[in-house]
Amino acid sequence: MSDNRDYTFEDIHDSSHNEEDFYAKFKERLKDVQKFPAEYVFKFIYPSSEETMNKIKDVFLDQTVDYSYKASANRKYTSISAKIFIDEADVVINYYKDVAKIEGVIML
Repeated sequence: MSDNRDYTFEDIHDSSHNEEDFYAKFKERLKDVQKFPAEYVFKFIYPSSEETMNKIKDVFLDQTVDYSYKASANRKYTSISAKIFIDEADVVINYYKDVAKIEGVIML
């Protein structure tokens, strides 16, 4: 049953630090709060660089994406949001796994 709470990665406690356990728990929570298919918004923060931005966007090449950006006050960091229509929770997990490979990117 959904409690309509927005979960972040910090809400998913994983004392084992096992990546597969982490994503399994995240998927469980995601299915509790999100019904698929639906629009899903991915949010990331990265050190401002066109190269990093393009690496993030490359992850979503196979999708129609609505991007929005916001630079930090000192322009050292940029946040990027990617709104995408997603069919199932596994797709969300796979995108997060792909973006996690990009150095310096923080996933929200």
